[in-house]
Amino acid sequence: MNRERPYSKAIARLREAGLRPTRQRLALAKLLFESGNRHISAELLHGEARRAGIRVSLATVYNTLHQFTAAGLMNEIVVDPTRSYFDTNTAEHHHFYFVETGRLEDIPDGGVGPMELPEPPPGTTIKRVDVVIRLDGNDS
Repeated sequence: MNRERPYSKAIARLREAGLRPTRQRLALAKLLFESGNRHISAELLHGEARRAGIRVSLATVYNTLHQFTAAGLMNEIVVDPTRSYFDTNTAEHHHFYFVETGRLEDIPDGGVGPMELPEPPPGTTIKRVDVVIRLDGNDS
């Protein structure tokens, strides 16, 4: 019988990204990556961790999310100057942001047409283009 260790997928994912699999990183990686793609704020992840019995500070959650982002495991989506989400789907895609509820949702493939981008300033290259369409009204 081939039994996989409980954290083996998370350990492999962290190591592939060049991150040391610490206890806290493993616990947060398991919450983030084992339920499919999702958008999450640091505060929401901190609450999930606490409910799961994971003792971790909000500062550690922020640090870990930024480490995961720097390692290419997720993207940070800034929806306004006071709020950002972390997206486990690292494929190129864009988002709807429901202003009243704070919910972020992927725009289906092909939902945003080709764009003409300006020339970047000398000595720079465009790393990524994020389109966030802010919506008012019903979020059902």
